[in-house]
Formats: sequence, C-alpha cells, structure tokens
Amino acid sequence: MALLLATAIAASIGVYNGKSWKFILKEISSSISSTSSAIIILLLIGALTGTWLISGIVPAMIYYGLKILNPEVFLVASCIICAIVSLASGSSWSTIATVGIALLGIGNVLGISEGLIAGSIISGAYFGDKLSPLSDTTNLAAAMSGTNLFTHIKYMMYTTIPSFIITLIIFFFLGISLEITSNQNINELLDSLDVTFNINLWLFIVPLTVIFLIIKKTPAIPALLAGMLLGGAFAIIFQPQLIFEISQATILNFKTYYLVIMNAMSSEINIVTDNDLMNNLLSSSGMKGMLPTVWLVICAMSFGGAMQGSGLLGRISDPIMLYAKKTGSLIATTSATCFFFNITTSDQYLSIVVPGKMFEKTFKEKGLAPENLSRTLEDSGTVTSVLIPWNTCGAAQSAVLGVATLTYLPFCFFNLISPIMTLLYGYLNIKIKKIN
Repeated sequence: MALLLATAIAASIGVYNGKSWKFILKEISSSISSTSSAIIILLLIGALTGTWLISGIVPAMIYYGLKILNPEVFLVASCIICAIVSLASGSSWSTIATVGIALLGIGNVLGISEGLIAGSIISGAYFGDKLSPLSDTTNLAAAMSGTNLFTHIKYMMYTTIPSFIITLIIFFFLGISLEITSNQNINELLDSLDVTFNINLWLFIVPLTVIFLIIKKTPAIPALLAGMLLGGAFAIIFQPQLIFEISQATILNFKTYYLVIMNAMSSEINIVTDNDLMNNLLSSSGMKGMLPTVWLVICAMSFGGAMQGSGLLGRISDPIMLYAKKTGSLIATTSATCFFFNITTSDQYLSIVVPGKMFEKTFKEKGLAPENLSRTLEDSGTVTSVLIPWNTCGAAQSAVLGVATLTYLPFCFFNLISPIMTLLYGYLNIKIKKIN
C-alpha cells in the first residue's frame, strides 16, 4: 500500500508539472512489463519447490547433506557450494531456488539461525553470479560501460575475490562458535526421512539436469519448467506410497497422481512425519506462496515507472553529478547512485542501466577506462539489490527461502563488503585503469 500511495503521489507531481497522465501510465506499464519474465520465474520456482518436495528431491539433498557436511564448516561450505553452482549457471536466482532451499533445510536441522544460513547462501550465489560470463547482469554492466565482457570480469576479480575471501573467513569463525544440534537429534531426523521417503541417489538426476540446462545457456523459464515437470514424474516413480498417503484416496490411479502433483505445484502441501522439526521443513506453498511477492513486484515497478515518467528520477540524479570531482568521489557517487536506484526503482537492471548511462561520459572525461565503471556498477548495483525488501531481488529471495530480507541482510557479508571494497579501491587509487 505504501508503494501504491507513493506511485499516486509521484504521478500527481508529474501531472502538476506538465507531464501527461497517458505518458506516465505508459512508463508504469513499461516498467511492469519489464518484470514479466521474473514473475513467471517466481511462479515456476513455487511450483518446482512443490514437486521437488513430494518427489523426495529436496529431502534427499537434506538427507545426504546431513551425512556429508561437517556442522562446524557448514556456513563456509554452503557459501562455496552456491558460488560454484552460480558461477557455472550464471544465475543467483536458480541457485538459491534449488541448492539454496536444500541447504536452508540442512542448516535448520543443525539448529543454525535462518538469517545466517540465508546470508551464506546469498553471498555465495551473488559471488558466482557476478563473475559468471553467463550472467545477465554481468553482460549488462559490460555493455552499459562499453567494455569487453571478459575484460570486465577480469577487472572485477580485483575487488570481488578479496570480498569473498573476507566473507569466508567471517563465516568460518561464526561456524566454529555456533552451538550445533546433537548427533542424536540428527540421527532421529535421518530416520524420519528414511521412513517417509524413498531416498536414493537417482533423485539427483533432476537438479543436475536443471543445472546442466542453465550451463548450456537454456533460458531460465524453460529450464525451471523442465525441473518442475521432472519433479512431478519422479514423484510418481519413486514416491507412490507418499502420494497415496497425501491424497487420502482409497485407490492409487491416474486421478490421484494428477490431483496431488497439481496441488503441490499450485498450493500448500504439508508432509507429516513422526518428528516435529522435520514437519516444519517438509512443507511448501507452491505458486500460491509466491503471489504476495508478485504483488510486491508489480507495486514496486509501478512506483519506479511513475518516478521515471514524472521526471522525478532525473530531477534527483542530476545534482548528484556535481559531486563527482575526483576518481574516489566519482566512484563513490556512482556507487551511491546504483544503490539509490535499487531503492527507488526496485529493479537491479535499472540500477545498472541508468547510472551506466549517466556516468559513462564522465568516466571518459576523467581519463578512466570503462572497466572502472562496469566494476562499480556490479559491486554496487547487482549485489545490493537483494538487500532491499521491496526490490524484485530482495522480495524474490525472501519468498523463495522463507526468510525476511531484514533477517538475512546483516549476514550477507559479501553483498555488504563489495560496495565498501570498490570505494576503498577508488579512494586509494588501487587498480584504477586509465585510458591509453
């Protein structure tokens, strides 16, 4: 409601200052339509979560994860695992929606704070996303600054890798200081999973297939759709007894399978075991659970479109340019502008595109190579988007993980350190490439 009210005020100011209502409405429509793929992805992630639950895929990840992962290094391991998957796939969203959900379940079983677990997952996922040549934001930042993609990635390593190393060190010391659930409780949870599901390694075919499709540059929507459908198929193959119990039907037939799988995709499903903690983990809201996030995305993009159409964004950003005098202040101003657009337009793409256009000429005039700009756009725009509750990224990851944005924000160390690192390099003149 706050976003809709702010949209109305922004549009009213625009009309008062001579902008036509038709033009402002067109900007709002354009802003909303730019997130149509993100909305579809959110709904598919909700459906995928449901089928991966009843098929035993997520429970299998939790089961083997509890057996393999050392509790003391769980946070570091989670961060590294998500970094590898995201680097290979180029998608922080897909990484968090697949292995991220499983890692959250494992961490919950170990008794680790949800904010800490989510922070390690998001830190790793956004590290891989930033450095992956398959990432859309990485390609966008390079394009907006007019630099070569691999030059951009190479130059970004100077700030990104130190930020990630510091993040891993923090998670390591936090991990060894945590009080972990006893092995007896873990064994009870493993037994509950064993009794409820048919746990086996064949179930990992589905997540590996999704990761393979994304690595092969398959668009996110078809890849997630394939994962959702395979999840439903594996539920029929490996968990017929569970489907029979959930359906409470008298006979197991095509209709029974169809109703349970469709219900898992679209609405709430809860699997009951003899362990209360496990019952909390074995639940999903399907596409229905994603609807509040979809509403938030639409309202946020309405606000961003109204700000753009009314001319308010330009009116706010133009005076900022006056502060960009020296190299350090120019990078600081660019970084602050990226964060500002993440807050006001609620979209990480606009936080890269608009500042990229604004500062491209200024960087050239100061004799700075374009990779300085592209690095700043990523260090400040891409990574901070997930820290803002009403931004599409913050809203999406909060919904997918079921952890409030402000709960995981203090523990997204990589996302918090990256902007600081780029400011430090700017003011100390470290790895600031000049135009030949």
